[in-house]
Amino acid sequence: MSQYVFKMPDLGEGTVDAEIVAWHAKPGDAVMEDQLIVEVMTDKAAVEVPAPVSGRVLSITGAPGDKVAVGSPLIVFDVGEGAASPAAMNPVSQTAAVAPASAPAPAAAPAPAAALVPTARQGRVMASPANRRRAREAGIDLSTVVGSGPGGRILREDLGSAPAAAASRAALQPVPDRADVSAETSEIKVIGLRRLIAERMSEAKRNIPHFAYVEEVDVTELESLRLHLNLSRPADAASLSYLPLVVMALTRVLESFPQCNVLYDAERGVLVRHRAVHVGIATQTPDGLKVPVVRNAESLGLWEVAAAIRRLAERARSNKATRDELVGSTITVTSLGKLGGIASTPIINAPEVAIIGLNKAIERPVVHHGAVAVRRIMNLSSSFDHRFVDGYDAAAMIQALKELLEHPATIFIPKVKSK
Repeated sequence: MSQYVFKMPDLGEGTVDAEIVAWHAKPGDAVMEDQLIVEVMTDKAAVEVPAPVSGRVLSITGAPGDKVAVGSPLIVFDVGEGAASPAAMNPVSQTAAVAPASAPAPAAAPAPAAALVPTARQGRVMASPANRRRAREAGIDLSTVVGSGPGGRILREDLGSAPAAAASRAALQPVPDRADVSAETSEIKVIGLRRLIAERMSEAKRNIPHFAYVEEVDVTELESLRLHLNLSRPADAASLSYLPLVVMALTRVLESFPQCNVLYDAERGVLVRHRAVHVGIATQTPDGLKVPVVRNAESLGLWEVAAAIRRLAERARSNKATRDELVGSTITVTSLGKLGGIASTPIINAPEVAIIGLNKAIERPVVHHGAVAVRRIMNLSSSFDHRFVDGYDAAAMIQALKELLEHPATIFIPKVKSK
């Protein structure tokens, strides 16, 4: 037997360890070179790790949720002759729960049960981490699913066509060994992106004294402009939302309030003020909240901002966003769209010092020019780091943003610089 020990790779940016998110191979499986074997996550990004060699898995290190240090053994392969031959490929799902590193190779399933498992195809299965997770939760063997995406990539809708695989996998799931787990409850281990979100949100709320400020904005004229601009676009073009207009207005406002376009370096005790405005767009994805970044938003036109937001949001939702597209924002905008409610208290995306939230825009009666009129009203809910942004400055900034949004033509008028 010839063994190959694959160690946790250095994933860059000073990474010292990585969390196991999901194993796609287990002791006893035969894998081919470049086949996905494990998904890991650092504090910076999620990474799919392929097999460096072809061979049979002898042992693995860590279960989902465990952290493995860079340079420590991650998986051991038998790379002897015939170890990864087609005849040796294990037909049982490679997305099944894995045994501990010290466990021996699992015994073959009884013939009647194994007969229910469709034949697995060889080679790497192409699917996003989100779809791999859905398959794991549904007990679907991805190697038996025919992908309809480019290059045979498995899409979300493809998972609905594999009920037989799901049923057979469900039959092979172990019974929980905890007495307090029953059919009435279920347990979900907090790992991967969800764990990272939980840690960052807790740290931000614990360490940052949030100052919340809510202001209502009459967006009647903004809505009129938005509808007019949409009518001027081709019928098949994406519709313009409020978000790009708010981003455009925000970049203009920050010229007068640079203390809100700041990152706090806690280790050095330094506020890093940025000239460029890199706007984070809080985006809900199947894997949790991500914040892709529109870089140098102050130098972009309206349609460029709108296109960048759509492109980045789609890449984030499909797990195609790169690390560079998900880090480096200097201020964040968040919106729940039609679910925006009346007001909210968004949590600051540390190390930033400010976040602007868009609430739901609705028509309601208000006093306008001395008379009751139906106007379209939207609240802005913002949070600021009170250590570095005074309440007066925060309120003044939101009032300036309100002024631009209520008179949207002024968003596009160049600012006259004083001599």
